[in-house]
Amino acid sequence: MLFNSIDFVIFLPIVFLLYWFVANKNYKHQNILLLIASYIFYGNWDWRFLFLIIFSSILDFLLGIKLSKETKKSKRKTLLFISVLSNLGLLGLFKYFNFFIDNFISVFSFFGEQIEYNTLEIILPIGISFYTFQTLSYTTDVYRKKLEPTKDFIAFSVFVAFFPQLVAGPIERAKQLLPQFYKKKTFDLTKAKEGLHLIIWGMFKKIVIADSCAIYANEIFSKYENMNSLTLLLGAIYFAFQIYGDFSGYSDIAIGTSKLFGVDLMRNFKYPYFSRSIAEFWRRWHISLSTWFRDYLYIPLGGSKGSKWLNIRNVFIIFIVSGFWHGANWTFIAWGVLNAFYFTPLLLKNKNRAYLRDIEEGRLFLSFKEFYGIVITFFLTTIGWIFFRSNTITDALLYIKRLFTFNFNGSLQYLSIERYAPELMILVGGFVIIEWFIKKREHPFYGKFVGFKLTLILLGIILLGNFSNVNDFIYFQF
Repeated sequence: MLFNSIDFVIFLPIVFLLYWFVANKNYKHQNILLLIASYIFYGNWDWRFLFLIIFSSILDFLLGIKLSKETKKSKRKTLLFISVLSNLGLLGLFKYFNFFIDNFISVFSFFGEQIEYNTLEIILPIGISFYTFQTLSYTTDVYRKKLEPTKDFIAFSVFVAFFPQLVAGPIERAKQLLPQFYKKKTFDLTKAKEGLHLIIWGMFKKIVIADSCAIYANEIFSKYENMNSLTLLLGAIYFAFQIYGDFSGYSDIAIGTSKLFGVDLMRNFKYPYFSRSIAEFWRRWHISLSTWFRDYLYIPLGGSKGSKWLNIRNVFIIFIVSGFWHGANWTFIAWGVLNAFYFTPLLLKNKNRAYLRDIEEGRLFLSFKEFYGIVITFFLTTIGWIFFRSNTITDALLYIKRLFTFNFNGSLQYLSIERYAPELMILVGGFVIIEWFIKKREHPFYGKFVGFKLTLILLGIILLGNFSNVNDFIYFQF
Protein backbone atom coordinates (compact mmCIF):
# COMPACT_ATOMS: atom_id res chain seq x y z
CA MET A 1 0.00 0.00 0.00
CA LEU A 2 1.47 3.32 -1.07
CA PHE A 3 1.25 6.48 1.03
CA ASN A 4 0.28 8.39 -2.12
CA SER A 5 -2.59 6.04 -3.04
CA ILE A 6 -6.35 6.16 -2.58
CA ASP A 7 -6.10 2.92 -0.59
CA PHE A 8 -3.98 4.64 2.06
CA VAL A 9 -6.25 7.70 2.14
CA ILE A 10 -9.08 5.31 3.11
CA PHE A 11 -6.97 3.03 5.32
CA LEU A 12 -5.38 5.65 7.59
CA PRO A 13 -8.56 7.35 8.93
CA ILE A 14 -10.17 3.96 9.63
CA VAL A 15 -7.18 2.75 11.65
CA PHE A 16 -6.91 6.13 13.39
CA LEU A 17 -10.56 6.07 14.51
CA LEU A 18 -10.41 2.45 15.66
CA TYR A 19 -7.18 3.11 17.54
CA TRP A 20 -8.47 6.08 19.54
CA PHE A 21 -12.15 5.20 19.93
CA VAL A 22 -12.29 1.38 20.02
CA ALA A 23 -8.88 0.06 21.11
CA ASN A 24 -8.19 2.82 23.64
CA LYS A 25 -8.87 0.73 26.74
CA ASN A 26 -5.22 -0.32 27.22
CA TYR A 27 -1.95 -0.56 25.35
CA LYS A 28 -2.40 -4.25 24.53
CA HIS A 29 -5.57 -3.55 22.57
CA GLN A 30 -3.82 -0.70 20.79
CA ASN A 31 -0.88 -2.95 19.93
CA ILE A 32 -3.12 -5.70 18.58
CA LEU A 33 -4.87 -3.19 16.34
CA LEU A 34 -1.56 -1.75 15.12
CA LEU A 35 -0.27 -5.25 14.38
CA ILE A 36 -3.38 -6.21 12.40
CA ALA A 37 -3.27 -2.88 10.55
CA SER A 38 0.43 -3.33 9.79
CA TYR A 39 -0.11 -6.81 8.37
CA ILE A 40 -3.03 -5.55 6.25
CA PHE A 41 -0.87 -2.63 5.06
CA TYR A 42 1.97 -4.97 4.02
CA GLY A 43 -0.26 -7.81 2.81
CA ASN A 44 -1.99 -5.40 0.44
CA TRP A 45 1.14 -5.66 -1.68
CA ASP A 46 1.63 -9.46 -1.43
CA TRP A 47 0.22 -11.38 1.53
CA ARG A 48 2.60 -14.31 1.00
CA PHE A 49 5.57 -12.30 2.28
CA LEU A 50 3.86 -11.72 5.61
CA PHE A 51 5.29 -15.11 6.56
CA LEU A 52 8.82 -13.66 6.32
CA ILE A 53 8.01 -10.85 8.74
CA ILE A 54 6.26 -13.24 11.12
CA PHE A 55 9.19 -15.69 10.93
CA SER A 56 11.72 -12.93 11.70
CA SER A 57 9.57 -11.71 14.57
CA ILE A 58 9.22 -15.16 16.15
CA LEU A 59 12.89 -16.06 15.64
CA ASP A 60 14.39 -12.91 17.12
CA PHE A 61 11.84 -12.73 19.92
CA LEU A 62 12.80 -16.24 21.06
CA LEU A 63 16.51 -15.64 20.55
CA GLY A 64 16.30 -12.47 22.64
CA ILE A 65 14.79 -14.37 25.55
CA LYS A 66 17.33 -17.16 25.16
CA LEU A 67 20.22 -14.67 25.11
CA SER A 68 19.05 -13.14 28.39
CA LYS A 69 19.13 -16.54 30.09
CA GLU A 70 22.39 -17.82 28.64
CA THR A 71 25.60 -16.96 30.51
CA LYS A 72 28.25 -18.87 28.54
CA LYS A 73 29.94 -16.54 26.06
CA SER A 74 30.36 -19.22 23.39
CA LYS A 75 26.66 -20.13 23.44
CA ARG A 76 25.65 -16.47 23.40
CA LYS A 77 27.80 -15.98 20.29
CA THR A 78 26.11 -19.01 18.71
CA LEU A 79 22.67 -17.56 19.38
CA LEU A 80 23.67 -14.21 17.85
CA PHE A 81 25.17 -16.05 14.88
CA ILE A 82 21.84 -17.86 14.32
CA SER A 83 20.05 -14.49 14.24
CA VAL A 84 22.57 -12.93 11.87
CA LEU A 85 22.73 -15.97 9.59
CA SER A 86 18.95 -16.41 9.43
CA ASN A 87 18.12 -12.77 8.79
CA LEU A 88 20.95 -12.05 6.36
CA GLY A 89 20.39 -15.44 4.75
CA LEU A 90 16.81 -14.55 3.87
CA LEU A 91 17.90 -11.11 2.71
CA GLY A 92 20.65 -12.66 0.58
CA LEU A 93 18.32 -15.25 -0.96
CA PHE A 94 15.65 -12.80 -2.04
CA LYS A 95 17.84 -9.83 -2.89
CA TYR A 96 21.22 -11.16 -4.03
CA PHE A 97 20.88 -14.79 -5.16
CA ASN A 98 20.63 -14.09 -8.90
CA PHE A 99 23.31 -11.39 -8.66
CA PHE A 100 25.86 -13.84 -7.28
CA ILE A 101 24.85 -16.59 -9.73
CA ASP A 102 25.11 -14.25 -12.72
CA ASN A 103 28.54 -12.98 -11.67
CA PHE A 104 29.76 -16.49 -10.84
CA ILE A 105 28.83 -17.61 -14.36
CA SER A 106 30.43 -14.49 -15.87
CA VAL A 107 33.77 -15.35 -14.24
CA PHE A 108 33.72 -18.83 -15.81
CA SER A 109 32.68 -17.36 -19.17
CA PHE A 110 35.64 -14.97 -19.01
CA PHE A 111 37.98 -17.98 -18.86
CA GLY A 112 36.19 -19.72 -21.72
CA GLU A 113 34.00 -22.08 -19.68
CA GLN A 114 30.33 -22.02 -20.71
CA ILE A 115 27.87 -23.12 -18.06
CA GLU A 116 24.19 -23.64 -18.70
CA TYR A 117 22.02 -22.27 -15.94
CA ASN A 118 18.67 -20.75 -15.15
CA THR A 119 18.12 -17.92 -12.70
CA LEU A 120 15.21 -18.13 -10.33
CA GLU A 121 12.19 -15.88 -10.68
CA ILE A 122 12.55 -14.36 -7.21
CA ILE A 123 10.34 -11.46 -6.18
CA LEU A 124 12.03 -9.00 -3.85
CA PRO A 125 9.82 -8.45 -0.78
CA ILE A 126 9.47 -4.71 -0.23
CA GLY A 127 11.02 -3.44 2.96
CA ILE A 128 13.05 -6.58 3.67
CA SER A 129 16.31 -4.61 3.96
CA PHE A 130 14.72 -2.30 6.52
CA TYR A 131 13.01 -4.71 8.88
CA THR A 132 15.94 -7.14 8.66
CA PHE A 133 18.30 -4.49 9.99
CA GLN A 134 15.75 -3.50 12.62
CA THR A 135 15.47 -7.02 14.06
CA LEU A 136 19.24 -7.53 13.83
CA SER A 137 19.84 -4.43 15.93
CA TYR A 138 17.52 -5.88 18.59
CA THR A 139 19.34 -9.21 18.99
CA THR A 140 22.73 -7.48 18.80
CA ASP A 141 21.81 -5.03 21.55
CA VAL A 142 20.47 -7.87 23.72
CA TYR A 143 23.71 -9.79 23.10
CA ARG A 144 25.74 -6.71 24.11
CA LYS A 145 23.55 -6.39 27.22
CA LYS A 146 22.55 -2.89 26.21
CA LEU A 147 18.88 -3.89 26.10
CA GLU A 148 16.64 -6.09 28.20
CA PRO A 149 14.74 -8.54 25.94
CA THR A 150 10.99 -8.14 25.79
CA LYS A 151 8.59 -10.86 26.88
CA ASP A 152 5.68 -9.20 25.11
CA PHE A 153 5.47 -10.88 21.70
CA ILE A 154 2.73 -8.58 20.39
CA ALA A 155 4.69 -5.46 21.29
CA PHE A 156 7.80 -6.91 19.65
CA SER A 157 5.86 -7.84 16.51
CA VAL A 158 4.54 -4.28 16.27
CA PHE A 159 8.11 -3.00 16.63
CA VAL A 160 9.14 -5.15 13.65
CA ALA A 161 6.09 -4.49 11.45
CA PHE A 162 4.90 -0.99 12.47
CA PHE A 163 3.27 0.07 9.22
CA PRO A 164 4.34 3.76 8.92
CA GLN A 165 8.02 2.82 8.70
CA LEU A 166 7.83 -0.83 7.67
CA VAL A 167 8.81 -0.68 4.01
CA ALA A 168 11.27 2.23 3.84
CA GLY A 169 12.25 3.22 7.35
CA PRO A 170 13.46 5.03 9.34
CA ILE A 171 15.34 1.99 10.65
CA GLU A 172 14.47 2.21 14.32
CA ARG A 173 16.37 0.84 17.31
CA ALA A 174 14.46 -1.32 19.76
CA LYS A 175 15.83 0.77 22.62
CA GLN A 176 14.01 3.82 21.31
CA LEU A 177 10.88 2.39 19.69
CA LEU A 178 9.97 -0.78 21.60
CA PRO A 179 9.33 0.88 25.01
CA GLN A 180 6.70 3.07 23.33
CA PHE A 181 4.55 -0.03 22.84
CA TYR A 182 4.61 -0.89 26.55
CA LYS A 183 2.26 1.86 27.63
CA LYS A 184 -1.22 3.09 26.78
CA LYS A 185 -1.29 6.09 24.47
CA THR A 186 -3.47 9.08 25.18
CA PHE A 187 -4.48 11.37 22.37
CA ASP A 188 -2.28 14.46 22.06
CA LEU A 189 -3.79 17.10 19.79
CA THR A 190 -0.51 19.01 19.48
CA LYS A 191 1.35 15.88 18.40
CA ALA A 192 -1.45 14.96 15.98
CA LYS A 193 -1.27 18.41 14.35
CA GLU A 194 2.49 18.05 14.08
CA GLY A 195 1.95 14.69 12.41
CA LEU A 196 -0.53 16.09 9.89
CA HIS A 197 1.86 18.91 9.03
CA LEU A 198 4.67 16.42 8.37
CA ILE A 199 2.37 14.26 6.23
CA ILE A 200 1.33 17.25 4.10
CA TRP A 201 4.92 18.44 3.70
CA GLY A 202 6.06 14.91 2.84
CA MET A 203 3.29 14.60 0.24
CA PHE A 204 4.40 17.90 -1.30
CA LYS A 205 7.98 16.64 -1.54
CA LYS A 206 6.87 13.38 -3.13
CA ILE A 207 3.99 14.36 -5.44
CA VAL A 208 5.15 17.82 -6.50
CA ILE A 209 8.95 17.80 -6.30
CA ALA A 210 10.04 14.17 -6.70
CA ASP A 211 7.43 12.99 -9.21
CA SER A 212 7.77 16.12 -11.35
CA CYS A 213 11.57 15.84 -11.42
CA ALA A 214 11.20 12.15 -12.27
CA ILE A 215 9.53 12.99 -15.60
CA TYR A 216 12.65 14.75 -16.85
CA ALA A 217 15.26 12.65 -15.05
CA ASN A 218 13.79 9.45 -16.55
CA GLU A 219 13.66 10.92 -20.03
CA ILE A 220 17.19 12.32 -19.92
CA PHE A 221 18.80 9.21 -18.42
CA SER A 222 17.04 6.97 -20.96
CA LYS A 223 18.31 9.08 -23.91
CA TYR A 224 21.60 10.36 -22.52
CA GLU A 225 23.52 9.39 -25.70
CA ASN A 226 21.74 12.15 -27.60
CA MET A 227 21.81 14.85 -24.93
CA ASN A 228 24.20 17.77 -24.63
CA SER A 229 26.17 18.62 -21.49
CA LEU A 230 23.77 21.20 -20.06
CA THR A 231 20.83 18.84 -20.43
CA LEU A 232 22.78 15.99 -18.81
CA LEU A 233 23.74 18.26 -15.92
CA LEU A 234 20.11 19.21 -15.36
CA GLY A 235 19.09 15.56 -15.64
CA ALA A 236 21.52 14.65 -12.85
CA ILE A 237 20.34 17.59 -10.71
CA TYR A 238 16.70 16.63 -11.25
CA PHE A 239 17.45 13.08 -10.15
CA ALA A 240 19.22 14.45 -7.06
CA PHE A 241 16.02 16.29 -6.12
CA GLN A 242 13.85 13.36 -7.19
CA ILE A 243 15.55 10.93 -4.81
CA TYR A 244 15.71 13.52 -2.02
CA GLY A 245 12.06 14.56 -2.36
CA ASP A 246 10.99 10.93 -2.73
CA PHE A 247 12.88 9.44 0.21
CA SER A 248 12.76 12.35 2.64
CA GLY A 249 9.10 12.79 1.71
CA TYR A 250 8.45 9.15 2.63
CA SER A 251 10.27 9.64 5.94
CA ASP A 252 8.22 12.76 6.72
CA ILE A 253 4.97 10.91 6.02
CA ALA A 254 6.13 7.93 8.11
CA ILE A 255 7.14 10.12 11.06
CA GLY A 256 3.95 12.17 10.75
CA THR A 257 1.70 9.11 10.54
CA SER A 258 3.40 7.65 13.62
CA LYS A 259 2.69 10.83 15.56
CA LEU A 260 -1.03 10.37 14.84
CA PHE A 261 -0.78 7.18 16.91
CA GLY A 262 1.30 8.74 19.67
CA VAL A 263 4.56 7.14 18.49
CA ASP A 264 7.81 9.05 17.89
CA LEU A 265 10.26 7.98 15.18
CA MET A 266 13.77 9.31 14.67
CA ARG A 267 14.47 12.04 12.16
CA ASN A 268 15.92 10.56 8.98
CA PHE A 269 16.93 13.64 6.94
CA LYS A 270 18.30 16.99 8.02
CA TYR A 271 18.55 19.14 4.89
CA PRO A 272 21.51 17.16 3.48
CA TYR A 273 21.96 19.37 0.41
CA PHE A 274 23.06 22.21 2.72
CA SER A 275 26.05 20.13 3.84
CA ARG A 276 29.47 21.76 3.63
CA SER A 277 31.40 18.50 3.19
CA ILE A 278 30.74 14.89 2.24
CA ALA A 279 31.21 13.86 5.88
CA GLU A 280 28.51 16.31 6.95
CA PHE A 281 26.28 15.07 4.11
CA TRP A 282 26.39 11.53 5.52
CA ARG A 283 25.47 12.84 8.95
CA ARG A 284 22.36 14.39 7.40
CA TRP A 285 21.28 11.86 4.74
CA HIS A 286 19.39 8.66 5.66
CA ILE A 287 20.49 9.16 9.25
CA SER A 288 18.95 5.92 10.51
CA LEU A 289 21.01 3.81 8.08
CA SER A 290 24.23 5.81 8.51
CA THR A 291 24.08 5.49 12.30
CA TRP A 292 23.15 1.79 12.00
CA PHE A 293 26.30 1.08 9.99
CA ARG A 294 28.32 3.22 12.40
CA ASP A 295 27.13 1.34 15.50
CA TYR A 296 26.92 -2.22 14.17
CA LEU A 297 29.74 -2.35 11.61
CA TYR A 298 32.11 0.63 11.69
CA ILE A 299 32.75 0.68 15.45
CA PRO A 300 33.09 -3.14 15.73
CA LEU A 301 35.67 -2.97 12.92
CA GLY A 302 37.67 -0.56 15.01
CA GLY A 303 36.13 2.71 13.87
CA SER A 304 38.60 5.56 13.88
CA LYS A 305 41.01 3.77 16.21
CA GLY A 306 44.31 2.40 14.97
CA SER A 307 46.36 3.52 11.99
CA LYS A 308 45.12 5.71 9.16
CA TRP A 309 45.24 2.71 6.83
CA LEU A 310 42.88 0.81 9.11
CA ASN A 311 40.64 3.87 9.26
CA ILE A 312 40.55 4.05 5.46
CA ARG A 313 39.86 0.32 5.24
CA ASN A 314 36.91 0.69 7.59
CA VAL A 315 35.53 3.63 5.62
CA PHE A 316 35.69 1.67 2.35
CA ILE A 317 34.03 -1.36 3.95
CA ILE A 318 31.20 0.81 5.28
CA PHE A 319 30.53 2.56 1.99
CA ILE A 320 30.81 -0.60 -0.12
CA VAL A 321 28.42 -2.49 2.18
CA SER A 322 26.10 0.53 2.16
CA GLY A 323 26.13 0.53 -1.63
CA PHE A 324 25.46 -3.21 -1.79
CA TRP A 325 22.64 -2.83 0.75
CA HIS A 326 20.87 -0.61 -1.75
CA GLY A 327 20.69 -3.21 -4.46
CA ALA A 328 22.16 -6.18 -6.32
CA ASN A 329 23.89 -4.17 -9.01
CA TRP A 330 27.49 -3.10 -9.53
CA THR A 331 26.29 0.49 -9.97
CA PHE A 332 25.42 0.68 -6.26
CA ILE A 333 28.81 -0.72 -5.29
CA ALA A 334 30.50 1.83 -7.56
CA TRP A 335 28.41 4.55 -5.91
CA GLY A 336 29.62 3.36 -2.51
CA VAL A 337 33.26 3.22 -3.62
CA LEU A 338 33.03 6.73 -5.08
CA ASN A 339 31.68 8.10 -1.80
CA ALA A 340 34.51 6.35 0.05
CA PHE A 341 36.99 8.16 -2.21
CA TYR A 342 35.17 11.43 -1.49
CA PHE A 343 35.41 10.77 2.25
CA THR A 344 39.06 9.63 2.41
CA PRO A 345 40.80 13.04 1.97
CA LEU A 346 38.71 14.44 4.83
CA LEU A 347 39.80 11.50 6.99
CA LEU A 348 43.47 11.93 6.11
CA LYS A 349 43.32 15.65 6.92
CA ASN A 350 41.32 15.02 10.12
CA LYS A 351 38.48 17.13 8.73
CA ASN A 352 35.80 14.42 8.78
CA ARG A 353 34.53 15.77 12.11
CA ALA A 354 34.37 19.35 10.88
CA TYR A 355 31.00 21.09 10.72
CA LEU A 356 29.53 19.21 13.66
CA ARG A 357 27.68 22.43 14.44
CA ASP A 358 24.60 22.60 12.24
CA ILE A 359 24.54 25.29 9.61
CA GLU A 360 21.08 26.33 10.82
CA GLU A 361 22.64 27.45 14.09
CA GLY A 362 24.67 30.07 12.27
CA ARG A 363 23.86 33.18 10.29
CA LEU A 364 21.10 33.58 7.74
CA PHE A 365 23.69 34.35 5.07
CA LEU A 366 26.70 32.17 4.30
CA SER A 367 30.35 32.99 4.17
CA PHE A 368 32.04 32.38 0.82
CA LYS A 369 33.79 29.30 2.28
CA GLU A 370 30.48 27.79 3.42
CA PHE A 371 28.78 28.56 0.11
CA TYR A 372 31.67 27.04 -1.83
CA GLY A 373 31.57 23.94 0.40
CA ILE A 374 27.84 23.48 -0.17
CA VAL A 375 28.16 23.85 -3.96
CA ILE A 376 31.10 21.43 -4.22
CA THR A 377 29.45 18.89 -1.92
CA PHE A 378 26.21 19.02 -3.88
CA PHE A 379 28.11 18.67 -7.18
CA LEU A 380 30.09 15.65 -5.96
CA THR A 381 26.93 14.06 -4.55
CA THR A 382 25.10 14.63 -7.83
CA ILE A 383 27.89 12.93 -9.80
CA GLY A 384 27.56 9.99 -7.40
CA TRP A 385 23.81 9.85 -8.01
CA ILE A 386 24.52 9.21 -11.71
CA PHE A 387 25.90 5.78 -10.76
CA PHE A 388 22.95 5.24 -8.43
CA ARG A 389 20.44 6.00 -11.20
CA SER A 390 22.12 4.32 -14.17
CA ASN A 391 21.34 0.75 -15.25
CA THR A 392 24.99 -0.22 -15.67
CA ILE A 393 28.41 1.17 -14.79
CA THR A 394 29.06 1.63 -18.51
CA ASP A 395 25.96 3.82 -18.81
CA ALA A 396 27.09 5.88 -15.81
CA LEU A 397 30.60 6.39 -17.18
CA LEU A 398 29.33 7.34 -20.65
CA TYR A 399 26.82 9.74 -19.07
CA ILE A 400 29.61 11.41 -17.10
CA LYS A 401 31.91 11.45 -20.12
CA ARG A 402 29.29 13.24 -22.22
CA LEU A 403 28.57 15.58 -19.31
CA PHE A 404 32.21 16.71 -19.26
CA THR A 405 32.53 17.20 -23.00
CA PHE A 406 31.03 20.66 -22.34
CA ASN A 407 28.88 20.37 -25.43
CA PHE A 408 26.10 22.85 -24.65
CA ASN A 409 24.80 23.75 -28.13
CA GLY A 410 23.05 26.70 -26.54
CA SER A 411 19.82 24.77 -25.91
CA LEU A 412 17.96 22.63 -23.42
CA GLN A 413 16.93 19.66 -25.51
CA TYR A 414 14.31 18.24 -23.20
CA LEU A 415 12.06 21.31 -22.82
CA SER A 416 9.43 19.91 -25.18
CA ILE A 417 9.23 16.47 -23.52
CA GLU A 418 6.54 17.14 -20.96
CA ARG A 419 4.61 19.81 -19.15
CA TYR A 420 5.95 23.04 -17.55
CA ALA A 421 9.64 22.35 -18.05
CA PRO A 422 10.80 25.97 -17.46
CA GLU A 423 8.48 26.20 -14.47
CA LEU A 424 10.09 23.10 -12.95
CA MET A 425 13.39 24.96 -12.64
CA ILE A 426 11.58 27.73 -10.77
CA LEU A 427 9.75 25.16 -8.64
CA VAL A 428 12.96 23.38 -7.60
CA GLY A 429 14.65 26.73 -6.92
CA GLY A 430 11.69 27.83 -4.81
CA PHE A 431 11.79 24.54 -2.91
CA VAL A 432 15.48 25.10 -2.07
CA ILE A 433 14.70 28.64 -0.82
CA ILE A 434 11.85 27.36 1.36
CA GLU A 435 14.09 24.68 2.86
CA TRP A 436 16.80 27.25 3.55
CA PHE A 437 14.44 29.47 5.54
CA ILE A 438 12.93 26.54 7.49
CA LYS A 439 16.21 24.73 8.11
CA LYS A 440 15.81 25.08 11.89
CA ARG A 441 12.56 23.09 11.65
CA GLU A 442 11.31 19.85 10.09
CA HIS A 443 8.56 21.53 8.04
CA PRO A 444 7.37 25.05 7.13
CA PHE A 445 4.22 25.10 9.28
CA TYR A 446 5.63 26.90 12.30
CA GLY A 447 5.19 30.38 13.65
CA LYS A 448 2.60 32.77 12.25
CA PHE A 449 0.15 32.32 9.38
CA VAL A 450 0.05 28.52 9.71
CA GLY A 451 -3.34 28.31 7.99
CA PHE A 452 -2.13 30.44 5.09
CA LYS A 453 1.00 28.28 4.67
CA LEU A 454 -1.05 25.09 4.76
CA THR A 455 -3.43 26.46 2.14
CA LEU A 456 -0.55 27.36 -0.17
CA ILE A 457 1.10 23.93 0.14
CA LEU A 458 -2.20 22.10 -0.37
CA LEU A 459 -2.92 24.25 -3.44
CA GLY A 460 0.58 23.45 -4.65
CA ILE A 461 -0.10 19.72 -4.30
CA ILE A 462 -3.44 20.02 -6.13
CA LEU A 463 -2.24 22.32 -8.93
CA LEU A 464 1.35 21.13 -9.42
CA GLY A 465 1.23 17.52 -8.25
CA ASN A 466 1.89 14.77 -10.75
CA PHE A 467 -1.32 12.74 -10.54
CA SER A 468 -1.11 11.16 -14.00
CA ASN A 469 -0.02 7.92 -12.38
CA VAL A 470 0.80 6.75 -8.85
CA ASN A 471 4.58 6.43 -8.59
CA ASP A 472 6.20 4.01 -6.19
CA PHE A 473 8.66 5.40 -3.70
CA ILE A 474 12.22 4.78 -4.94
CA TYR A 475 13.35 3.06 -1.75
CA PHE A 476 10.62 0.42 -2.02
CA GLN A 477 13.03 -1.49 -4.28
CA PHE A 478 15.67 -1.62 -1.53
